[in-house]
Amino acid sequence: MPNINKVLVANRGEIAVRIIRTARAMGYRTVSVYSEADANSLHVDCADQAVCIGPAAADESYLAIDKLIRAAERSGANAIHPGYGFLAENADFALACQDAGLIFVGPPAAAIELMGSKRLSKIAMQEAGVPCIPGYQGDVQSDSRLVSEAGKIGLPLMVKASAGGGGKGMRLVESASELEAAIGLARSESQKAFGNGELILEKALIEPRHIEIQVFADTHGNVVHLGERDCSIQRRHQKVVEESPSPFVDEGLRERMGQAAIDAARACNYLGAGTVEFLVDQNKNFYFLEMNTRLQVEHPVTELVTGQDLVAWQLLVASGERLPLLQDDIVLTGHAMEVRLYAEDPRKQFMPQTGTIFRWDTPESDSVRIDHGIRVGQHVSPHYDPMLAKIIAFGDNRDEARRRLACAVEDTVLLGVNSNKQFLGRVLRNQGFASGDATTAFIEKELANDSSLQPTPPNLRDLGLAGILFLTRSSQHHYLGTKRIGWRNTAATPVQIKLQSEGENYDLALCACGDNETICFTVSTGGESTTLCILSVDDQKCIYTEEGMRQMLDYAFDGERLFIDTGSGNQGYVNTTHEVRSTHQSAGNNEILASMDGAIVDVLVAEGDAVEQGQTVLVLEAMKMEHQLKAEVSG
Repeated sequence: MPNINKVLVANRGEIAVRIIRTARAMGYRTVSVYSEADANSLHVDCADQAVCIGPAAADESYLAIDKLIRAAERSGANAIHPGYGFLAENADFALACQDAGLIFVGPPAAAIELMGSKRLSKIAMQEAGVPCIPGYQGDVQSDSRLVSEAGKIGLPLMVKASAGGGGKGMRLVESASELEAAIGLARSESQKAFGNGELILEKALIEPRHIEIQVFADTHGNVVHLGERDCSIQRRHQKVVEESPSPFVDEGLRERMGQAAIDAARACNYLGAGTVEFLVDQNKNFYFLEMNTRLQVEHPVTELVTGQDLVAWQLLVASGERLPLLQDDIVLTGHAMEVRLYAEDPRKQFMPQTGTIFRWDTPESDSVRIDHGIRVGQHVSPHYDPMLAKIIAFGDNRDEARRRLACAVEDTVLLGVNSNKQFLGRVLRNQGFASGDATTAFIEKELANDSSLQPTPPNLRDLGLAGILFLTRSSQHHYLGTKRIGWRNTAATPVQIKLQSEGENYDLALCACGDNETICFTVSTGGESTTLCILSVDDQKCIYTEEGMRQMLDYAFDGERLFIDTGSGNQGYVNTTHEVRSTHQSAGNNEILASMDGAIVDVLVAEGDAVEQGQTVLVLEAMKMEHQLKAEVSG
């Protein structure tokens, strides 16, 4: 097997930055690729070389196999690391690399193809003696056959797409009357998302644990596992929190699951990093779910508890070297926990968000790791997955890791783009999660009505702080700074300020008061008032007191827009004091405005049609999701 001399990373964002960091530390030259939309992204500058591979659309850039192969040839790279997502689990890409004489840092194409089919992989796992959920994975795929097999399995059951993942093409059926519709919807979703309408049926496990095993294999016949990761905290089948080790897994269960994962890897002649996912019931019976033939998003928690660099292992194995450790050498120490920071708004059904990043500050600690691919000034586009960063913490035990992670999440500052930061903090601080007893039903049961998921208007304090920041920024007012120009300890005339946030208007009255040492404002609106005393302000932070409580506010200006980081999430404001407001603003209008950039994929009305308020008019595709745009008024 030839030696690697230069690695091209066929990916973007945080995983590209992560791979490049290790490759360079190992002495390899690196090449990044980027779409036109990513020209100013962090991963572009991290590599020794960078190659533009096309327009923003993923199928014309990051999914274009021929362009990636040409980029490797042009740059002189002889190895390609696919990262995760995009082409990481595409057998055709692995074959194309092989045909071009390039080293593919991943498993053989045959293993990718087998494990990419839930139907075929389950058959292979049953033959290998790996425990599987009772169900149907036959090649007869007619609706009538599926209905017949469902009757044998019993309810509740899962209807699943054989190809792909991420919750697409998946339906839980709890009554016989739902079955035929569920089959039709799952098949349609699967065909649209993966180009494959094959389905499998499985007995549904109610409130299981989702636990996965990290495996590694080399070309010398060695296969090991590096312990488990508990990924039970999920929202709509998408992982929210990942941790290692699992609070549910004892040494005996770990050994049995680890051996089953090794058996799965051997059954498909595996090579490199892979993850075997299982569902585990309350009696600690475990069942094969799927195998991901790539590095996982959550690999850092395994790295922290094993002290190993899994990307380095991948590059070593791809070079034909033996695994750095054998099974008896692998020891788990401490506890690690990870959450994913997304550009999405939990208060709007987790809708993906776009925009420009104006503040990005992360906590510095030996026990906290931040994997990210963003920087100030970068535009978060609608073309790709909205994950921005992973925040990971390590501790001597689970509760220490959880506390450290909660603090790290809360201390992370991201302004300009809304995120799920507050929601993550609420999950980590929840006592049900802290107990270690949470299952896949946790978020639905414990957080369905959480305040972080509800549209919440700004409170008086936040409005007042926004008004004060606008006021102090104006050249007409000099209340703050090293000297107060014209300040007198006498009653002041209230300043009227009008703000707009999330389309709502707010009228404030700010009245300065205090002494020569402290500047205070009485803030009034809607018959309520509070007093805020400002201790200091710079261009990023405001330190203030309210009712004797000293607090700090992070903020950023973008022209006439203000972004603040509050206890209820990010808020954006515009100063409309000198604008004339329409009396019809709150009544809606005849324009339909998208909340983000994207591509119109469907138009559901024709010119001249009558439209009712709330009717879906257009379908927008952005960040791998479809969004319905509705009419605000009838007409």
